[in-house]
Amino acid sequence: MSLETEIADLWNRYQNGLTAADAGTSELETLDAFLAALEAGEYRAAEKVGPADWEAVEWVKQGVLLNFGLRETEPRSYGGVDYYDVLPLRETDDLADRGARNTPDGTVLRPGSYLGEDVIMMSPSFVNIGAYVDDAALVDSNDVVGSCAQIGADVKLGANTLIGGVLEPVEDAPVVVEDGVSLGAGCRVTSGFVVGENSVVGENTLLTPRIPVYDLVEETVHYGRLPPERRAFQRYVESSVSDEELIPGKAYKPAVVATSLEQETLEATQREGALRE
Repeated sequence: MSLETEIADLWNRYQNGLTAADAGTSELETLDAFLAALEAGEYRAAEKVGPADWEAVEWVKQGVLLNFGLRETEPRSYGGVDYYDVLPLRETDDLADRGARNTPDGTVLRPGSYLGEDVIMMSPSFVNIGAYVDDAALVDSNDVVGSCAQIGADVKLGANTLIGGVLEPVEDAPVVVEDGVSLGAGCRVTSGFVVGENSVVGENTLLTPRIPVYDLVEETVHYGRLPPERRAFQRYVESSVSDEELIPGKAYKPAVVATSLEQETLEATQREGALRE
C-alpha cells in the first residue's frame, strides 16, 4: 500500500469518526512516515498544472490536517520555553547535507516542512508544516511561511514578510511564490495568491485575491495572481464608497500596479554572492 493510499484510508476513517483517542501505533507511524516524506521533498501540497495555474494535492493537505486531528496535544519544551502542541519542532540534521542553514536564536521549522539546497533562514523566522522552500531561497528576519505555502527556487523574501497558509478546504491551492521572485520587506501574500516567476514586488505590498492587479503590460486586471516578469507595487484607487454622504471627500481602496520588469531592475535585486560563499 502506498503512502498516498494509507493517508486516503486514514482520512476516510477520520471523516467517519476516528479521533486522536482512537489512533494507535499504526496510525501514528503512517503520519510519521508522511511527515518524513514531506521533509525529504518527496511530495508537495500543490503542483503546477498550466502556465499560470496551480492545484492543491488534496491527499497531501489531508495528511497535514490528520496530524492535527489524530494527535494529542502534549507539553513540550524548546529553547527553555514550555509550550503545548500536537507535534515537536522539526529535526534539522538533514539540512547540512543540502547546504541549507538556519541561523540561531529564533528560526523555527515545524515537522513536514521542506528546505532545499542552499536555503538560508535568518533569525527570527518561521516555516510551517507542509511548506516547501526550494533551492537557494532566502527567508529573511521576521518572515513567516505559512502552512503548505510553495516557495520557488532563488526566491528572496524580504524582512517582515508574511506568506499566508491555506489548509482548508483541502481542494484550495496554497500561496505560491514562483522561481526567481523578489518580495520587498513587509509584503503580505495570502489566500492562495500566485506570484509569477521572476517578478519583483515593492515593499509593503499586499497580494490577495480580493485586491485587483492592474497589469499595464497586458492592459488587463488580474485577481489572485501576478503574471511573470512584472514589477509590482501598492497603490490606492478611488472607491465607490466616495459617494457615501457620511464620508467627506474621496475614499480610496488598495490596488496593485504591475509594469514591465526591466533588466536593470532585476539585476538590482540580486543578492550578494557573499551570502552563499
